[in-house]
Amino acid sequence: MFWTLLKLLVFVVAVIALAYGAGALMDSGQTVGLRILDMEFTLGPVQAIIAFGVFLVGLWLVLKALSLSLALLRFMNGDETAIRRFFMRNREKRGLDALLASMLAQSTGDSKTAIAKAEKAHKLLNRPIMTNLLIAQAAEAKGNTAMALEHYKGLLDDPRSRFVGVQGLIRAELALGETDKARALAVKALEMQPAHEKTQDTLLKLQTEAEDWKGARKTLETKKSSGHLPRDVYRRRDAILALQEADALAAKDQLPRARDAAIEANRLSPDLVPAAVAAAQALVAQGKGSYAARAIKRAWKAAPHPELAAAFAAIEKDESPRQRLSRFEKLLKMHPDADESRMLRAELLIAAEDFPAARRALGDLFETRPTLRALTIMAAIERGEGADDAVVRGWLARALTASRGPQWVCQNCQHVHASWQAICDNCGAFDSLEWRDAPDSSGPSATQSELLPLIVGSLPKPAAEPDAEVIDADAPAEEARADKPA
Repeated sequence: MFWTLLKLLVFVVAVIALAYGAGALMDSGQTVGLRILDMEFTLGPVQAIIAFGVFLVGLWLVLKALSLSLALLRFMNGDETAIRRFFMRNREKRGLDALLASMLAQSTGDSKTAIAKAEKAHKLLNRPIMTNLLIAQAAEAKGNTAMALEHYKGLLDDPRSRFVGVQGLIRAELALGETDKARALAVKALEMQPAHEKTQDTLLKLQTEAEDWKGARKTLETKKSSGHLPRDVYRRRDAILALQEADALAAKDQLPRARDAAIEANRLSPDLVPAAVAAAQALVAQGKGSYAARAIKRAWKAAPHPELAAAFAAIEKDESPRQRLSRFEKLLKMHPDADESRMLRAELLIAAEDFPAARRALGDLFETRPTLRALTIMAAIERGEGADDAVVRGWLARALTASRGPQWVCQNCQHVHASWQAICDNCGAFDSLEWRDAPDSSGPSATQSELLPLIVGSLPKPAAEPDAEVIDADAPAEEARADKPA
């Protein structure tokens, strides 16, 4: 409020001063004489001021005309820049307006208008990086891959925009289904900026899809070196890639190299179940059974798993059931209360025909965790103890509708796999499978009852015959429920 009053007061004082000065000048009677050639002019005070103002305006016009004349003269002499500075300001303004309109249309999703305005700006402005990028992005959003490809290529000429151009070309080639070209471009992009995380992820995905395991391991190393991957995660994923490399080498009959890769995978991640199994098989093939057992024990110590038990059983094939049970004791003592340990002990005792001990080993697992495998074991125990066929069929009928238990489930899409894989068949995610109960346990099981012959050999014939009878007879569910034990 104070400043407003002060400014108002200053303005009033200035007006009064000007009015007083003008009045004093008018009352003074002074004149100004002006002589041009043979003409003389006598001007009063006000007229002199007006004449001075007209003189200044005329002088400005003369200077502008002189500047234009000089620009034209330089243009005629070959200096194109001077005339452009004088005449091309409007062209630049229209180009900037078109560029702004294109950016606004792009932000609202109007790709058609964005492309049209960007092409207009491309003609009016000498800004190829800006306009090429805008046209390429608008074309990409519209789905015009060919146009996007063309303008992304235009970004490769300038070192400032080359990396962005390569990134755009990768996306365009992927949209066209040219995965090999996209992978080659991703390699070039990673060479330009090794620490760029998105490029690392894109290249790693393309390499795993193409089964380029050696290249994928190199990319993974770059990702870890740039700080985008924790060391423990890096070692696990590197182990998975080494395991995949071992499978690829084995498919080419390069067995020594395949075994070395499998052993390296286990060294990188001892608790990775597939790596431990593959390493054990490789070590057994090399005649190093004790080292194979050590690899299985390390993985079992982290978490019991039926595939580890099967691999441990395969180390010594020619042994009696009692010898196998004795050899498995060191394994079973690591996690005596785990579900897997209890079922495994029961299966080993069934093979040794010690059915009461098998029942004690299983305990109440068929009630607390009634999985298909636990109920199948109970059916084998009942058969071994001489129970009626109806009792055995009752247990098997319950097993048909029971939970499948832990399986290989993708964390990303919840798809269930019959065996472990590095890449999910359903969603393509890498290193996403984990051993746990599936959300929907219907469908084929990863283990069912096939683990029993893997570990302990074939079941006794009396126990195998009821299984065939159940399959052929297809007993009604009502009969099975009636024969089910309490």
